[in-house]
Amino acid sequence: MSVHRAFVALAGATVLSTSGTRLSAIAIPWLVLTTTGSPVLTGLAGFAEMLPYVVAKALGGPLIDRIGARRVSLWCDMLSAAAVALVPLLFWAGLLSIWVLLPAVALLGVLRAPPDAAKQALVPMVAALGQLPMERVTGVMGASDRLAGTLGAAGAGVLIALLGPAPALLVNALAFVLSALAVGLGIPAQRAPFQQRDTTYRAELTAGWTVLRSDPVLVSLVIMIAITNLFDMAYSAVLLPVWVRSSGLDVSWVGILLATFSAGAILGAAIAAAVGHRLPRLLLYTAGFFCCGPLAMSVLALDLPLPVIVTVLLFGGISAGSINPIIGVILFERIPAPVVGRVIALFGALAWALMPFGGVYAGLLVDSWGISVALGVTAMLYLVAAFAPLIVPSFRQMKRQPLAPA
Repeated sequence: MSVHRAFVALAGATVLSTSGTRLSAIAIPWLVLTTTGSPVLTGLAGFAEMLPYVVAKALGGPLIDRIGARRVSLWCDMLSAAAVALVPLLFWAGLLSIWVLLPAVALLGVLRAPPDAAKQALVPMVAALGQLPMERVTGVMGASDRLAGTLGAAGAGVLIALLGPAPALLVNALAFVLSALAVGLGIPAQRAPFQQRDTTYRAELTAGWTVLRSDPVLVSLVIMIAITNLFDMAYSAVLLPVWVRSSGLDVSWVGILLATFSAGAILGAAIAAAVGHRLPRLLLYTAGFFCCGPLAMSVLALDLPLPVIVTVLLFGGISAGSINPIIGVILFERIPAPVVGRVIALFGALAWALMPFGGVYAGLLVDSWGISVALGVTAMLYLVAAFAPLIVPSFRQMKRQPLAPA
């Protein structure tokens, strides 16, 4: 089987699954906001999906190391397709109240977590097959993720406007099916290389936790990312949709603005893939967070003209495009190969641990103070987190080093 085929298959599966996820991340909050008119319930829907996602990701790492990342990605994507298709079916049956929707999105969160971690765990194998620099592989995967964000956000705006939020979710289900097919047909089947039949599941989880907490760089990264993810979730799930609606714009502008940022991030990730190994990590990392968070939220809080907002979001996306490739390389440099699945899953779960509360935080802030104040406060808090790498000493250890041993 062609090496390039496996690389393309992994990138394609990432685009498909992430595109579908981004579509549902817009469609479900918009469905709740337009049917209930409540920012708090909109945030609660995000909480219902994100909390099970975080728990499932934290607990699913040993499963990836035991049975293989390819198998986990394939089967969980298929189950995710069935779970997300359940929402429009309930809608058409007239059964989709908010209290029915919440368990449905919770199920989706549980099923989405393992394949997300599994696709990331496949990166070292694909890089080794092609004898490619890790920066290049993570850069391409970062560009794939950003491309998915662009396609998913733009497609969501159009599909929701044309069909409504519930029927648009069928496209999400199709994307998960195609992602599973890409992994199943494009990536060679291999036995899980690090099965440990003589250890318990709990012991394997503990081993992953020990590796993670003993590395000061990984600890600093995961704390910072957890905080910024809280604000990112607040922005995408509540603040941006509420700002769009309060500005008199239609739902397509949620997709347009998110797609603009993601389009810039594709270019930024492509630059990282091409020349990222020659550029200073700490500077790129810090600048990326500043531009993707505080800068983007500030222009909305100030209610600047749409052309200015679009331009700033495009620039912010370019700056932010290098963040995920940098994080990916650092993970694979510092995590020993035998525990890569469980440590990546734990890292991802902890990085997303505050996200369930992002929508609730934003909904309460908007209800209490209005959208402009909510955006301004969130931008200021994000700014503090974005500059942490310039202050916290452990971030200075982000320098390049050889990949962790097998």
